[in-house]
Amino acid sequence: MSKATRTDSQAPAPHVADSHDLIRVHGARVNNLKDVSVEIPKRRLTVLTGVSGSGKSSLVFGTIAAESQRLINETYSAFVQGFMPTLARPEVDVLEGLTTAIIVDQQRMGADPRSTVGTATDANAMLRILFSRLGRPHIGPPSAYAFNVPSVRASGAITVERGDRRTVKATFNRTGGMCPRCEGRGAVSDIDLTQLYDDSKSLAEGAFTIPGWKSDSFWTVRVYAESGLLDPDKPIRDYTEQEMRDFLYREPTKVKVEGVNLTYEGLIPKIQKSFLAKDKEALQPHIRAFVERAVTFTTCPECAGSRLSEGARSSKIKRISIADACAMQITDLADWARGLDEPSVAPLLATLRQTLDSFVEIGLGYLSLNRASGTLSGGEAQRVKMIRHLGSSLTDTTYVFDEPTAGLHPHDIQRMNDLLLRLRDKGNTVLVVEHKPETIAIADHVIDLGPGAGTAGGTVCFEGTVEGLRGAGTITGRHFDDRASLKAAVRKPTGALRIRGASTHNLRDVDVDVPLGVLTVITGVAGSGKSSLVQGSLVNGPAGAGAGVVSIDQGAIRGSRRSNPATYTGLLDPVRKAFAKANGVKPALFSANSEGACPGCNGAGVVYTDLAMMAGVATVCEECEGRRFQAAVLEYRLGGRDISEVLAMSVAQAGEFFGAGEARTPAAHAVLGRLADVGLGYLSLGQPLTTLSGGERQRLKLATHLAEKGGVYVLDEPTTGLHLADVEQLLGLLDRLVDSGKSVVVVEHHQAVMAHADWIVDLGPGAGHDGGRIVFEGTPADLVAARSTLTGEHLAAYVGA
Repeated sequence: MSKATRTDSQAPAPHVADSHDLIRVHGARVNNLKDVSVEIPKRRLTVLTGVSGSGKSSLVFGTIAAESQRLINETYSAFVQGFMPTLARPEVDVLEGLTTAIIVDQQRMGADPRSTVGTATDANAMLRILFSRLGRPHIGPPSAYAFNVPSVRASGAITVERGDRRTVKATFNRTGGMCPRCEGRGAVSDIDLTQLYDDSKSLAEGAFTIPGWKSDSFWTVRVYAESGLLDPDKPIRDYTEQEMRDFLYREPTKVKVEGVNLTYEGLIPKIQKSFLAKDKEALQPHIRAFVERAVTFTTCPECAGSRLSEGARSSKIKRISIADACAMQITDLADWARGLDEPSVAPLLATLRQTLDSFVEIGLGYLSLNRASGTLSGGEAQRVKMIRHLGSSLTDTTYVFDEPTAGLHPHDIQRMNDLLLRLRDKGNTVLVVEHKPETIAIADHVIDLGPGAGTAGGTVCFEGTVEGLRGAGTITGRHFDDRASLKAAVRKPTGALRIRGASTHNLRDVDVDVPLGVLTVITGVAGSGKSSLVQGSLVNGPAGAGAGVVSIDQGAIRGSRRSNPATYTGLLDPVRKAFAKANGVKPALFSANSEGACPGCNGAGVVYTDLAMMAGVATVCEECEGRRFQAAVLEYRLGGRDISEVLAMSVAQAGEFFGAGEARTPAAHAVLGRLADVGLGYLSLGQPLTTLSGGERQRLKLATHLAEKGGVYVLDEPTTGLHLADVEQLLGLLDRLVDSGKSVVVVEHHQAVMAHADWIVDLGPGAGHDGGRIVFEGTPADLVAARSTLTGEHLAAYVGA
């Protein structure tokens, strides 16, 4: 009896299933990681920090999340896997304890013209069902309210082969909500024909002025000249009415050119399909410039930009149509949805209200559902992706976030922290790549990578608690409590750009003078109207006209795996010419995308083998051993180095190489100097753009724009992706720009940049229709002293005033 009592008093032995409480990574070698081994606690909030390019994303996204996704994909059938992205196993020795990974990154949302905030979050789908049930007059099923679905009518005879063959008459009818005039885009385009061709020339003389349409192009120009429908030697202005109609508007027609069957199509529909069907922002710069020249976009006169057909706009619930609902600010739409009480759709209304409340909770209540998803910033896109996870019942999953505080005012960071902690408290593992000390401070576990960036990084410098990090000697630990102080003296402006009556988006007839010759910071809570003021009035508006405004935004750098810093910045042009001059050959030989390319891998350096639903294999080319060039090209040298050795150099090494001696090339040295100025001295010249981090991409873009002769530089949150230690270097760069006679306008939330400013323009007081006003203009010291705005309160706390 006593023995039994003694056994009961002992704590039960832990179940073996509860022992798997760590994610173990051993020997990770993805990108610049150097045999990294870490143990990450499950059901805790772990923050990974370190300078930009130190390997944080390689460890979290490229290793842990990538392997989790790959293992999940392998559970599907081979048929299903054929439709999914194929993922190779990351370079790592051991990965244990993985759970399902949900990635919430800052990749911009698809820039399709018909993609909106509502379609990206399923809120539109719920609204369509709601209106199809309750809307009066009733016009049809949910598809009748969808601007992506056209109305279709058809009739004719069909043959039914069932037993005996019978031909029956059938009709088909589908009611869609797409506006027939703008095809659901909300805007119509008018094409200026003078920008497409020179009507004084014939087709044979090269009449086309469209980028990429060369006179010998088989698929574009020659199909017009040799179609038999047009006289290739007659000037376009002399075409008959029928020839002009065929030239501009003819329906797709099969023609034979040199024995090859091709499709001839009128110039206008061809231009619409090849250029206008894509989002303007997603086009290459020279193509975008052509489209802006040749095409004027105006709001569709038929649907007033709502994208919806007349029938869809006529059906209403409580005097509100679906077009009105999508145009509302989400905070107002949430209030409207709460006012609906209809038992027949109660579950749908509950889910819709939950989704809309999630928008408000995450700080996006100022958006509207009809906002094009391509216009969202990286931070906004990330928060939109978070919405579907906030109310999720899933637990024991791994959430991976990439700088969730990007684009957030200090006032909003606390709200984001609460959301991260709530996800953790539901029993999930939360991994966050972050630089902001406010978010690092709430971590249960910190992993600090470094010590440097690129090849100088890729090792774990510290692993432990936040307090341990403060006491550690790492770069992050030393700078963790850094606080910028207000400047003792501010610069005096040399003039001003006058903005009068700005009313873009939520701005309310704003009048403001942006001073010239100084560092101006435009700030305010997310959604207060900062980008509307800068983009609408300074960059694209009358205020900036003639001032030489250079805008450096956060748009993604578009480039394939063949693109690298050398090609993107234009550095390779003077380098190729220098090699050509030194060796008496032509420059094209020193391009891996042209004549100098290795024939075995076409200049890629690796050979890709597609294995269908299995992950494709990339093997180093045996012929060039990854150097990308023909063996004959590598015999030509400049300063004792061949072209592949030059591309393997870091920016800092190349700066010394091209700065003096036999290889001295001033044009190349100038570009390398600008790259070093923005803190990219460690970057390899030949590193593919696809492997760069977000912060590296923005600074690469900044370096290319530094060469422009603009008088006013407009930067959109340049501290995004920057480590605490790098912010100081950025402020030094901004100071050098201003001291060289430039005017710098920065849209920014980082308090260190605000404290360093000469002049601050604060918008607010809230977001959406609660913002759009100037709530403060003046020096940072005046803002701190007044504490009259949210920004003033947070800046005062930051500088310890």
